[in-house]
Amino acid sequence: MSLLVTGSIGIDDVETPLGRVENVLGGSSIYFALAASLFSPVRLLGAVGEDFDLQRLRPLTDKGVDIRGVEVRRGSRTFRWHGRYIGTMNEAETVGVELNVLAERGAPIPPEFADSRFVFLANAHPALQHDFARRLSQAELLVCDTMNIWIEGQPDKLRELLAVVHGLVLNEGEARLLTQRTNLVTAGRDILKLGPRFVIIKKGEHGSLLVSAEGLALIPPYPTEKVVDPTGCGDSFAGAIMGYLAAQGRFDVPALRSAMARGSVVASFVVESFSIDALCRVTPADVAARLSTLREIARFE
Repeated sequence: MSLLVTGSIGIDDVETPLGRVENVLGGSSIYFALAASLFSPVRLLGAVGEDFDLQRLRPLTDKGVDIRGVEVRRGSRTFRWHGRYIGTMNEAETVGVELNVLAERGAPIPPEFADSRFVFLANAHPALQHDFARRLSQAELLVCDTMNIWIEGQPDKLRELLAVVHGLVLNEGEARLLTQRTNLVTAGRDILKLGPRFVIIKKGEHGSLLVSAEGLALIPPYPTEKVVDPTGCGDSFAGAIMGYLAAQGRFDVPALRSAMARGSVVASFVVESFSIDALCRVTPADVAARLSTLREIARFE
């Protein structure tokens, strides 16, 4: 089943207690696409500036990601982000950000991508996400994520977006901010009233929570002792979920539960290295091995 992702493609500088990397490939759609490609073919839609060498996308094309939707925009510069993690590394501090091409119009959708049945709208201005949702309205499953800057700064546009998507992925802080609820189950149920059929709330090292009209599911994280760089973990989590759902061709609650478990496993690889290094090396067999371990860890009878 065809899977399309649209979101940021950028260049990152990242600092953690274990080191620093500069000018590495980053962006929400990059992590998403690499993770999703472990399960399903992926189409990448986004824009970069004329300063971007498309050879940087070789790790994606090596994994079979279709990059015909990447627009190199003349006169523009590529999105850049400089982040720093300290202490427990639960949250990044943004040292610097240059929106550049991300502050402009969205990329055109190639005719070959118009039949995409599963679509993920990675983090962007909700008006831009809504425009993509309108142009890809034939999708059977349309899922988005968001962040605090849009929740606080563009609440009306975000609500317009949530009224037309099927699912939302966000972290626990964002869920509380969006709903003004402390309890995450209550927050999730309030989000369902805004339009989505389901919401997946990321709880970091404490796993993830699914809230839907059919019920709840709590999926544990894969326990990893080696945390080098958390950048892209949430995007990779979402990528694995959508990749698995696209491969299955369904998104009922049992499928969502299974997809979230795979998201936990794929995210566990991402934190073990800087940037996309681990995602470039991991194989479906690696994922299957850790998934088996996670099943055993989570078993209580």
